Amino acid sequence: MSDAPSFGFDTLQIHAGSRPDPATGARQTPIYQTTAYVFRDAEHAAALFNLQEVGYIYSRLTNPTVAVLQERVATLEGGAGAVCCSSGHAAQIMALFPLMGPGKNVVVSTRLYGGTVTQFSQTIKRFGWSAKFVDFDDTDAVAAAIDDDTRAVFCESIANPGGYITDLKAIAKVADAAGLPLIVDNTSATPYLCRPIEHGATLVVHSLTKYLTGNGTVTGGVVVDSGTFDWAASGKFPSLSEPEPAYHGLKFAETFGPLAFTFHGIAIGLRDLGMTLNPQAAHYTLMGIETLSLRMERHVQNAVEVAGWLEGHDAVAGVTYAGLPSSPYHGRVKTICPKGAGGLFTVKLKGGYEACVKFVDSLEIFSHVANLGDTRSLVIHSASTTHRQLTPEQQEAAGAAPDVVRISIGIEDAKDLIADLDQALAKASA
Repeated sequence: MSDAPSFGFDTLQIHAGSRPDPATGARQTPIYQTTAYVFRDAEHAAALFNLQEVGYIYSRLTNPTVAVLQERVATLEGGAGAVCCSSGHAAQIMALFPLMGPGKNVVVSTRLYGGTVTQFSQTIKRFGWSAKFVDFDDTDAVAAAIDDDTRAVFCESIANPGGYITDLKAIAKVADAAGLPLIVDNTSATPYLCRPIEHGATLVVHSLTKYLTGNGTVTGGVVVDSGTFDWAASGKFPSLSEPEPAYHGLKFAETFGPLAFTFHGIAIGLRDLGMTLNPQAAHYTLMGIETLSLRMERHVQNAVEVAGWLEGHDAVAGVTYAGLPSSPYHGRVKTICPKGAGGLFTVKLKGGYEACVKFVDSLEIFSHVANLGDTRSLVIHSASTTHRQLTPEQQEAAGAAPDVVRISIGIEDAKDLIADLDQALAKASA
């Protein structure tokens, strides 16, 4: 597609990055299930290893099936390039890896997925990195948390589990003033509902596992590079701006310009961290993305109907969905997520912890799983599962208190979902 920016989202989600296979004419992207690739000659091999020529060397680094997925997601997000990897958590480490160093920190939102809170509060300490957790509704607090050792700002566009919508433009303004990249996890929104780069994000990460694949078959992640950040401006990002010893002094920012971060992610990140996405997973994700807009429209439609019904139920103390007029985040929907607030929200039950457990166990259509973004409606009690490792204060800040249940609305018939919720609430409050 020679003029991709002129095409609509529905066209790009099917065609971006994909061309008929030159060898066979196959229209669907083949699964290139191969470890390595034959070089034309010794000179060709040397050029590839020196990053003087783009091509395929070894599938830990590059693979034709994965390459199509990378181009498609980058196109949908409005980015310059993308690097796929083995999971959403891998994508977060891949995003931070070129930016951080021992003693450096990242300023992050308190409203994050529980696994991300654990990764940032505990695991990254082993690299000598640290995270500062701040309420991102308070932009002054975000600015105050940034110091000379801060190397990035991180948040979710639609926060998991509460469905809170971040004011990305306000946070991007703070990050820009400090000369720092803004990294946005866009998993819950997808590029159909929100394009963080248009709001000032430098990098966008996704768990491909969720809405992008949409059918519960894949574990994968991706980092999308906006291509707009000047990595050499401040001297804070030597991995990208200074000579790289492993490539005879090559400077990624100088050599690759807008694709500096993307090339570093492949040539250094995937090479040394090895968080590779397998080609079959990439194939499944490509097929899922072909129907992304159709699914997201239905997710949003169902979520509005179901959340509105739940809000009026006697057993429910509150619903966090930003698609409801009662939500304090409802005003951000038009500016940040103009096509809808997604399909994820939480429900607070009047019966507390015990009612939540009984409610989850009583559901029949909803699947009780540690996942979201499936075509199927899913439910989980975050405080006892995904956010179990957090302190009560962290759970409360993340929107995962003990009396709260997370619901991921699927694309089934909304009336059937309401009937299932109704019978489960009756049993939970009996």
